[in-house]
Amino acid sequence: MNEATTGQSSLPARVGVLGGGRMGAGIAHAFLTKGADVVVVERDEASAQAARERVQTAVLKSLDRGLAGTAADYASRLRVSVDYTDFADRELAVEAVPELWDLKVSSLKAVEAELAAGAVLASNTSSLSMTELAENLSRPEDFLGLHFFNPVPASTLIEVVIARQTRPELVERARGWVQALGKTAVAVNDAPGFASSRLGVAIALEAMRMVEEGVASAEDIDNAMVLGYKHPTGPLKTTDIVGLDVRLGIAEYLHETLGERFAPPQILRDKVAAGELGRKTGKGFFDWS
Repeated sequence: MNEATTGQSSLPARVGVLGGGRMGAGIAHAFLTKGADVVVVERDEASAQAARERVQTAVLKSLDRGLAGTAADYASRLRVSVDYTDFADRELAVEAVPELWDLKVSSLKAVEAELAAGAVLASNTSSLSMTELAENLSRPEDFLGLHFFNPVPASTLIEVVIARQTRPELVERARGWVQALGKTAVAVNDAPGFASSRLGVAIALEAMRMVEEGVASAEDIDNAMVLGYKHPTGPLKTTDIVGLDVRLGIAEYLHETLGERFAPPQILRDKVAAGELGRKTGKGFFDWS
């Protein structure tokens, strides 16, 4: 496998990303700005064009902040496509589609069918079982989780999630990729919600219950965690940034697998039903307009 050297670690030279939404575009940006050749595959031409614009906008922002090179340099290593066969020469493919089980499985199987022998397939899922996803694949030993955090360019953490089928040497390679991206790896064995989502959602759900019960305002609850516990962002503002619909989906999965302590509060269900999904819709627990 050809790998692009960055410092003392190396990246796959050719990376594919399935899905060019906010997370997929961020993942593409991360690899692109560290020297990889990147292809993003989307479901249709309109989505592909939107994905290209997201990645290019992120690159321009990074250039404004001092990233070396030119927009043309990065554009020459970015391709956006609607054709799964473009994964055929990729050394690493990262799936970044919405957190829907059937969609995850069908997407992973479609990408794996195009990958060459020895190529690595990763999922950016934030909570779904990597081991159960791996059971649907032909080469589960070449599969693991690379859970990026939103927003990808600013986040310094990537959770490396190890399915029961993942070959051990792949975990160390993944740690090297994370280091080459300038981020820190946290390796966790597959479990519902892994480490980050499980803890983050637990705190956020309790904060929502406190708002629901009138214990304190969303702003004061967040300030208690920011000022008292040195969290960079409070649990409710983080929920707004992640998306209330995303948090609800994770909570429902954790409720199903881990029990009542992860039952979604009614306030979360009501806000999602009302279309108050957080920053992306202009309103969640806070007003983003």
